[in-house]
Amino acid sequence: MTTRTTKNKSRSATNLEHVDIHTVARLANVSIATVSRTINHVPSVNAKMAKRVREVIKELDYLPNTQARSLVSGRSRLLGLIVSEITNPFFPELIQGFEDVAVEHGYEILIGSTNYEPDRMQRCIRRMVERKAEGVAVLTFGIEEPLLDQLADRNVPLVFVDQGPEQPGISLLRVNYLNGIRQGVQHLAALGHRDIAFITGPLRLHSAQSRLSAFKHSVEECGIEVNPDWIVEGDHTMEGGIAAADKLLTGPRMPTAVMCSNDMTAIGVLHKAYRAGLRVPDELSIIGFDNIHISEMMTPPLTTIQMSCFELAKAAVTALRAYVEKTPTERDYPISTQLVVRGSTGYPRGTMLGLPKPAK
Repeated sequence: MTTRTTKNKSRSATNLEHVDIHTVARLANVSIATVSRTINHVPSVNAKMAKRVREVIKELDYLPNTQARSLVSGRSRLLGLIVSEITNPFFPELIQGFEDVAVEHGYEILIGSTNYEPDRMQRCIRRMVERKAEGVAVLTFGIEEPLLDQLADRNVPLVFVDQGPEQPGISLLRVNYLNGIRQGVQHLAALGHRDIAFITGPLRLHSAQSRLSAFKHSVEECGIEVNPDWIVEGDHTMEGGIAAADKLLTGPRMPTAVMCSNDMTAIGVLHKAYRAGLRVPDELSIIGFDNIHISEMMTPPLTTIQMSCFELAKAAVTALRAYVEKTPTERDYPISTQLVVRGSTGYPRGTMLGLPKPAK
């Protein structure tokens, strides 16, 4: 008891401003190399010694100098993540998942947002290169050519969504758009819908083209004719959803259901329907895509197609670590999608009017 108390006192008396790796090694009674290997998660460290080091680090609230570690090890242990925007709730959820997985494996992250602007893209790339990111996940849902020139040419491992060049060091997250969208179309068809519209994302993006293709295939598969007037291009924003819905709901003939390329678009359609005095789902059924957290909080809760942010993030970090740590890796990582049924879908308007009332 006395020894332990004395040890605690000596640690408490340590000037925290001057705590460094030497202090940790002295108090844990191990070598500096053992402290370094423990911090860097080297598996060969003796378990008892590593436990002592972690206890001292926790007690002293020691924060390793990451720049110094990089100089010694020659590694930054930094993974880059480039997204399209951060105003869409899908991307903050994706960033959170990416950081959680990366930190769990001893990496820090560097985030860049392009906002679909070439100049911002160039700045993102420059930061990744200057900070010596060991790998970069480009989760913008569209190929950006400058990235290939400035990152791939420097042999920086890359992860893209859906498509990418056939060269070493590049992995793809292959999203199964068809599975979820087919489930959504079949759900509407089973309810009796035949007049189904689709609001796309920006069609310059490969992911938006894939979702539209999946919708057309699924509708035709159900024996439903695709009405070209009910295919409207959006921009993956709530405002874009409002504008697209305005076109669909003010035409000579209104669809009974609207599928959307993402949840923010669907939320815009919900808003427009409310302003137009349409009850959802009694007069209009709506389906989104992504299953962002806020979709469950809408009135009514949004039926949507789930594409897990965490699954995307985990696959991206796994692919980058495989290249960085030189372990066997796959080029393609499948990402599943599936329908989540909530309150924004129901029978087509008017179809329930002739049903007899239940007996009392």
